[in-house]
Parts: sequence; structure tokens; C-alpha cells
Amino acid sequence: MQNAVVPILGFAAKSGTGKTTLLTALIPLLAQHNIRVGLIKHSHHNFEIDKQGKDSYRLRKAGASPVMLVSSHRRAIITEFKHPIEPQLDDELKHFDQTILDLILVEGFKNEKFPKIELSRACLNQPFLYPNDPEIIAVASDGLLELPPPLHALDLNQPQRIAHFISHRFLT
Repeated sequence: MQNAVVPILGFAAKSGTGKTTLLTALIPLLAQHNIRVGLIKHSHHNFEIDKQGKDSYRLRKAGASPVMLVSSHRRAIITEFKHPIEPQLDDELKHFDQTILDLILVEGFKNEKFPKIELSRACLNQPFLYPNDPEIIAVASDGLLELPPPLHALDLNQPQRIAHFISHRFLT
């Protein structure tokens, strides 16, 4: 990733495996160690972050792009793409303020080349991604795994241990 200023770590798995659930547990654990975390989530849907009838929605629909919503609590920038194309993580990093971060966690973009932790749940009986993705550095699972070196086996139900692995692997 040419546009990465800080370390980037992705989380890759099929939908419904628990990527968002794990991330919502990991982020506060990392923050407890004064690690400033940003997040980029790839969506395969045509999402709306503002609501029909709101001023920002009306202004964007009138043709303004980008539209910035800002308050004393947060900022959101909405940019319409003239020609929808699949986003590339490295391109999106150009628009992401990394100056205030120690680490960027990424949900999605699983086909791109950057370090990732694969998530696996035994009950879903999904094939592993790691045999076809050399960027996977660990597998977090709810079952015992025998992984080939140099892959690390992590317990999906122990987010504090995953946070420890992340902080030691990427921030020391």
C-alpha cells in the first residue's frame, strides 16, 4: 500500500462470520493501550449516510459533491462518484487522515494485498481463505486449528488476546 502512513491490518471472512462483532470488541481494547485506531469498511451496497428530507440529502441530490456535514461532534464527507467503480484500498487511503492514527483496521477488501486476519467459525463450515491468500498472517477461530507456519492461530472468543497479538505485531 503506497498510501499507507501507518500500519494496516485487515479482517477477512465470509459475511456473517463476525468481523464487525470482533472489531467492536477490539477497538476499545486497543484504545485502552492508547492506540489510536481508524477503520475503513468496504461495502458492497449502495449505502446512504444521510436521510431523505434532510438538508444534506437535498443538497447532494441537487448536485453538490462533495458535501461535508460538520458539527462539534463529528465530520462526514459524502462524495458522489460519476461512474461507479469498485474502490481500491490504496486509493481510499489518500482520502483518509492518517496523521492522528497509530493503526488502520480494515473490514473487507479481502482480495487486496495487505496483512489480514482471517475469521473462521466451525459451524459455518466455510473453506479457509489462507491457502489462497499469502497476506493472511493469522486465523481467528472458535475451534482448535493446526495451521502451517508462519500462520498464527488465535481464539476468536478471546479478543483481548487478539488485541495483544495486534499491538505486538504492528506497534512495537
